[in-house]
Amino acid sequence: MLLLNAFIMAANDSIPVVVHPVVGTTAMTKDLSVTLVAKIQNLAVNPVRDSDIKSPKSVNIAPGDSVFFINSLEGCRTPVYRLSDLQKLYTIRHHFTAADSSLWFDDGMTFTFSDEHESPHVFGGKPVEGTFSHSGRYFWVPYYRRTYDTNAQEPSAMAVIDTKRQCIVRVFNTSVLPKMVATSHDGKTIAVTHWGDNTVCTIDCHDANPARWRYTNEYVVDYRFVVHAPKDSVINRDMGSGNALRGTLFTPDDRYLLVGCMGGSGGIAVIDLQQHKYLGRLTGMMQNLRHMIISGDYIYLSINSKGYVQRLPLTNLYAAIDNFANGKKVVPVNGWQSAKVGAGARTICASPDGRFIFAACNFSNCVSVVDARTMKEVIRIAADSYPVGMDITSDGKTLIVTSQGRRDKGGNSVDIFSIK
Repeated sequence: MLLLNAFIMAANDSIPVVVHPVVGTTAMTKDLSVTLVAKIQNLAVNPVRDSDIKSPKSVNIAPGDSVFFINSLEGCRTPVYRLSDLQKLYTIRHHFTAADSSLWFDDGMTFTFSDEHESPHVFGGKPVEGTFSHSGRYFWVPYYRRTYDTNAQEPSAMAVIDTKRQCIVRVFNTSVLPKMVATSHDGKTIAVTHWGDNTVCTIDCHDANPARWRYTNEYVVDYRFVVHAPKDSVINRDMGSGNALRGTLFTPDDRYLLVGCMGGSGGIAVIDLQQHKYLGRLTGMMQNLRHMIISGDYIYLSINSKGYVQRLPLTNLYAAIDNFANGKKVVPVNGWQSAKVGAGARTICASPDGRFIFAACNFSNCVSVVDARTMKEVIRIAADSYPVGMDITSDGKTLIVTSQGRRDKGGNSVDIFSIK
């Protein structure tokens, strides 16, 4: 584990030069063409700036492909754009005062605040990722931390945006440093993964009334990670956070919840939602797993520091999960295929037909495209420094990529690519 952390730190210390590719930049093969067609930026070089774009961490295209949501982490805002003409429709501001007390309900779970902050529900929230529920009516946004919690060691929160009313209608307390959130295929369950303490929680959201949504279970992956740093100290919560839980998805039958372990001993944590039980970790893939998706008959992973996309047939995955029945807590899995992409592979997504896998490569300032037939990189196109989040439309014609920036360099950009 020490070797892995040292490798990640070394990779993070090597910051590539800042680049800003021009609109019209194109990369192509005989089967695919990717073109940068537009940008949304908050940069001095751009005469048309959107000040709401400040460290954009992720982007989510709403069902129906009409609008998309950009989570600006350091801006504590989520601007919402129309896809057809890139017009900004509204902005959600993640700032709460005493007047917002009606947004908080009994959520069915208690999270302990060790810091006796005088007003824990008065804060700004730093939005990380997002997921839709109820056919796009609601958008769930976890906060990396509350603004007063400088070391991200206290419970954080998660907002629910009503996309019809264009406002926050519910706020949940969460455990420490939530990063990933996912919706089950049947739309009845939300899972939120906590990078800060090795826990995952599920929420029952089947009711039409947000006030009735409640936590159902908490799962601890191996052990509960705890940090007690003095308030006046400065610690790096992106490092040394136990298993550093990240990528999160439900299997197609919603039987299992899979959670990637970006740190620690690595692997995929498996939670049996039918038995309400954490089973153990699947291993055999490369270390530093960041994101996971399922496309067709495969599960795909992004391997951050080394820059790979890996995949495994779902049949192999399910067969390995069956081995937990023998009392094992760590199950090695064979059959992984690997494709080398740009270093710092973060978010990945698949074309609707499963033919191509796209990867935002943070250290390499590019988007890599893998042909799923051959598991070879076929295109590498420049993106604004440093790409981290992405999403693709349901017709596969538009890819949106966020560039967050690193150590006050690059970033503050959202690139829109046309796919043909």
